Amino acid sequence: MLKRIIVGLFLVVTASAQINQVSEDQTYFIQKYEHQKCILSPEDMLINTDPEPAVDDGFTDLYNGNNLDGWTARGGRCIFRAKGEAIEGVCVPGSPSTYLCTDKADFKDFIFTVEVKWSVNGNSGVMFRSKAKPSGHAFEHVHGPQAEMEGVGGNRGWSGGIYGQGYSAWIYPLWLDAHKEVRSALKPDGWNRLTIQADGYTVKTWLNGVPAAHWISSEEYRAGFFGLQIHSGEKGTILFRNLKVKELNITSGR
Repeated sequence: MLKRIIVGLFLVVTASAQINQVSEDQTYFIQKYEHQKCILSPEDMLINTDPEPAVDDGFTDLYNGNNLDGWTARGGRCIFRAKGEAIEGVCVPGSPSTYLCTDKADFKDFIFTVEVKWSVNGNSGVMFRSKAKPSGHAFEHVHGPQAEMEGVGGNRGWSGGIYGQGYSAWIYPLWLDAHKEVRSALKPDGWNRLTIQADGYTVKTWLNGVPAAHWISSEEYRAGFFGLQIHSGEKGTILFRNLKVKELNITSGR
């Protein structure tokens, strides 16, 4: 009996180690980001294995299809426009990263979903439970966790990972063998659905229905606004549609 228990424990530990193995094509990024203070080490990363939550019943639309009422641009001078079914964000060269933020700033526990498409490639993402404060410069400092939507170029495949915008850097990169499927889930020429579930301290993300991040948040970022990012740079035109949220009443307590 004892032998079976030991063998069983060995198999569990071995399986866990394999799941938390950095993929061979991602080892470059371990060295590149090793000094970032909040980045999770591979062995400490929790793995999201849950199916994507249903994204239909009980949701509230965050965009009215006509104008940007209920939203405020913060942090820079990139341009956001209401374009029928979608909100369009356009990079302005020389501008700091800019965030179109919900005026409602107390979203706490929720399921949020949005579809994203690139007309012109550029870095983007969705801030959640985020905050803003004066920066001492011309623009507000927007800070908080962000679900990355890094665009259709590059070789990381980290869309759906968690970045600590304005207060940290990478927190939950998608560099493990367990993340192989989600690293190839982005559709370069089509719409991409990002879903974020924040339940207590537990945050999980999905990209086109594929599990991505599983992160335990800090107390500082337990409630805040949503923000659509247009990253600083030379170009980028990004569309956001089907923006909606369902606020949750029961939390996991973790």
